[in-house]
Amino acid sequence: MKAEQLNRLLVMLILCLAGGTIYILPFLREVYYIPMREAFGYNNTQMGVVHGVYGAFSLITYFPGGWLADRFEARKLISLALIGSSLGGFYLSTLPNYFEVLAIQAYLGICTSLVFWSAMIKATRGWAESDNQGRAFGILESGRGVTELALSAALLAVFGLLGGSNQDFATIIILLSGVNLILSLLAWLFLESEGSIYSKRSIFIPKFSQLLDVIKLPYMWLIATVVFCSYCAYWGTFAFAPYATEVFAFSVLAGGTLGVAKMWVKPLAAIAAGFLADRIGTSRAVFITLLVSAVCFFILSMLSGRSSQFGLMILLVMAISITVSSLRAIYFALLEEIDIPLAVTGTAVGFASVIGFAPDVFMPLLMGYFLDNYQDGDGYRYYFVTIAIICILGALSSWLIMIRTSSLISKIGN
Repeated sequence: MKAEQLNRLLVMLILCLAGGTIYILPFLREVYYIPMREAFGYNNTQMGVVHGVYGAFSLITYFPGGWLADRFEARKLISLALIGSSLGGFYLSTLPNYFEVLAIQAYLGICTSLVFWSAMIKATRGWAESDNQGRAFGILESGRGVTELALSAALLAVFGLLGGSNQDFATIIILLSGVNLILSLLAWLFLESEGSIYSKRSIFIPKFSQLLDVIKLPYMWLIATVVFCSYCAYWGTFAFAPYATEVFAFSVLAGGTLGVAKMWVKPLAAIAAGFLADRIGTSRAVFITLLVSAVCFFILSMLSGRSSQFGLMILLVMAISITVSSLRAIYFALLEEIDIPLAVTGTAVGFASVIGFAPDVFMPLLMGYFLDNYQDGDGYRYYFVTIAIICILGALSSWLIMIRTSSLISKIGN
């Protein structure tokens, strides 16, 4: 029993480390928006295009990535993705030209979305029993958050100590790529026993007709909508560092520090959301969290940047960081509420991700458009109010899932 428990802990630890590290590279703009913009010499719209390319290639590979996850071991897929990402990062550290950066972003999209994402989600779902799905995903997101926080804080400290030049930014990319490479080896060594841990719940081989049945389920579309709206809210947090710098007159380093500071709430928020979802129901927890997100983004959109509003701005940034971290921790636990079989989890996740992570394509472009065309903080305000409206749509979708779940419980009770 002790050996089995140790294996389970090692599996979750590697999933947390890998999941928290691999996405820092394509999402460098979250903390280093202005340093990255200056290092490559881009305007805000070009920054949006760069990440839009990553989003586009992620979008078209999520679904086939789900197919891969249902057919190949997570150990192989996760190790391959980490190696591929590290190689892309080493090339990015040379600060290549614009079109080469676009190609690298496309390549990173393939590594993270075709090879990595669905494999991680399926491994997590199989890691826990059906009545502990919320806490399993909460633990994953919490562990990813701790990893992201620790690594981002360490890299930002190095960036500050080095002086913050363009070459120093390249050094940060090299260090991050090295971490990905080390993790690929750890994943290969320690995920080798994961099949015995969660394969017991995979009781059949998915057939094409069953995959079509999954896609036809109306509640799968509602889950995809929830992920979509939650992910738009996540993209709102990417604006916090430059928003603090350009509207509230933070220094570049202080703005980056705010970008890292909001990560502090992620681990606790994620694991708390997981336990709450198991207690009150995932759909109900998602509904409440999206409503709170909408209110906070609406209030944030009304701030003018006066010094007297500094405290309120920090409070809202932290509150949104909590709600977004909570949503990312539990929205895939909705799969258990609508009884998706474990064996087709990869396909279900791939389908939901195609729709749900579409914001990777257009949200950076939308942010770039608003910031380049509206001055004096108005671009940020329009961006935030747009996200607030989207969050309301997500709350409505989760409410419809909640009604379905409640009716099922009533039928069982009768």
